[in-house]
Amino acid sequence: MNADATPRPSAAAPEIAGRTVGRTGLRLSPLGFGAAPIGNLYAEVAEDEALAAILAAYEAGVRYFDTAPYYGYGLSERRLGAGLRHVPRESLAISTKVGRRVHDVPGAEAGREGFAVAGRGAEFDYSRDGVLRSFEASLRRLGMDRVDILLLHDIGRLTHGERHPAMLRQALDEALPAMAELKDAGACRAIGIGVNEEDVAVELMPLFPLDCVMLAGRYTLLEQQASLRAMEQAQRLGVSVLVAGPYNSGLMGDARAPGATYDYASVDAPTLARAQRFYAICAEHGVDVGAAALQFPLAHPAVATVVAGMRAAREASSAAMRLRTAIPAALWRDLREAGLLAPGVPTP
Repeated sequence: MNADATPRPSAAAPEIAGRTVGRTGLRLSPLGFGAAPIGNLYAEVAEDEALAAILAAYEAGVRYFDTAPYYGYGLSERRLGAGLRHVPRESLAISTKVGRRVHDVPGAEAGREGFAVAGRGAEFDYSRDGVLRSFEASLRRLGMDRVDILLLHDIGRLTHGERHPAMLRQALDEALPAMAELKDAGACRAIGIGVNEEDVAVELMPLFPLDCVMLAGRYTLLEQQASLRAMEQAQRLGVSVLVAGPYNSGLMGDARAPGATYDYASVDAPTLARAQRFYAICAEHGVDVGAAALQFPLAHPAVATVVAGMRAAREASSAAMRLRTAIPAALWRDLREAGLLAPGVPTP
């Protein structure tokens, strides 16, 4: 689809009331658009379908959109920029990430690393030059002169194994200071990290002044134990948590029954059984599990937004409706009494 054919938003598009990120003054809509799926995550998404998903989210009141160079090796950023071309920039908050360089890989087959994109690849680079080059390339793909949040992508032992100490040292010496300079120059308003594990967030927050942490799949309706230290520390330090992966990789996303995947892989039997208990109790109250999954994290005072992946207009509209669905207090009581929520965690 060319730029002239890009869908335009309705002048009456509503806005979901925002929450502030750290001490920056930047406000995010409680529901964020996760743009990994429109980067052909696991399956191809047609261009017009991707743009329609972005527009549907905006029309439903979503004002925060998160992407990364890694998502489709640049495809997600390009599509997000195209989809928002006719939207007033001042009405939006955009985040992207640094820490990987994307490049052409002649002959590379689609599906490597989960993205149905051929001929492209990515490699980690936490150097100062790598961060600045990656950010410059992201702005070109987005068609923007700035973003609102810049996140360092996938730092941590879960990703880097034995190389973690060296990668963390480079992040502290080069990547994060470069990101702070970009913030000081007005190229972004907030900086943070985007990770899938609690340990590195707990390790890093005291070492560098971050505005936010995007934590994927760890503080969710399904599980909280793997994030309680990070949540407490973030609240104490004034760091906002951007909760990503609220459906736990699809396990808790279907209104009818648990999905087949968890943590980007096939779900194991104990985790599936736990998910089924949530579905059973939600069914007793006539509540869509997906609605509970989106609303639960927002009860925590450290959480600024919940970012859900969306690949189609119907998913965007459904997520916005789920956020607004009334949920009886008795559901949270019953989940707590069943031992399915960690002791003391706040509920809506």
